[in-house]
Amino acid sequence: MDFHCKHEKRYCSEDCRDAAVSYEGEDNPNYDGGKTEAECKICGTSFEYYPSEKEGLYCPECVENADWREPPEISGSDHYRWSGGKRELDCEQCGETVERNSWNINGEATFCSDECQYKWLSEAFTGEGHPNWEGGDTGNYGKGWNRVRKQALERDGYECTHCGKSKEEIGRNPDVHHIVPVRVFAGAEEYEKEDAHFLDNVVSLCVDCHRKADFGAIPKERLRSSVSTGQETCGSSGGIDRERGPRPLEKEPPAAE
Repeated sequence: MDFHCKHEKRYCSEDCRDAAVSYEGEDNPNYDGGKTEAECKICGTSFEYYPSEKEGLYCPECVENADWREPPEISGSDHYRWSGGKRELDCEQCGETVERNSWNINGEATFCSDECQYKWLSEAFTGEGHPNWEGGDTGNYGKGWNRVRKQALERDGYECTHCGKSKEEIGRNPDVHHIVPVRVFAGAEEYEKEDAHFLDNVVSLCVDCHRKADFGAIPKERLRSSVSTGQETCGSSGGIDRERGPRPLEKEPPAAE
């Protein structure tokens, strides 16, 4: 199929045709009215721009050279993540005033240094402040304790009844451990804490074995089996005889926890 071309047979070559046909201004097939004149918002001079590109606000010279772009303010309260700034707080340990950002305030207590934090933790998590606190000891063990303690050491030969360490190996006298704790007697209505001090309820242990016994790692049955006094349990109905020592109990001791 043959196509008609208006330039056909009018030019000897493509170069001559391009030289004769103009594509500028209104002759351009994409012509859309030409440039528009506007006034530069910085320097006030007039300039021309093509409205087909974008709205003319600044002349080419100002666009290239003028410091016309103002950076946004992003400090302090103008920052998009501003949350109130620093707050003044008192150190929970020493009372010194410290500044903290809100994102750096965790928990109920604030400290000025690691030293203050460690000291506060040491004090706050001791005794009743410790999450594993179960009542602790009952203070002074009361009458009869020193006598029964000495009798237990003599009975056990000043050795740990669980592992066999001697007084010399331990470096001091073994500990004397209550199989049924003093706090159990102290918390029972029909007993007093002094009722815990009888030979069948105490056993000599080294430091390591004493710790294991306190945490239940050594069964109470095992501790009881190492006690052989040949005597009845002592501490009658809540009392200690100063002259004769503990007397037989009329009922079983309270159950251990």
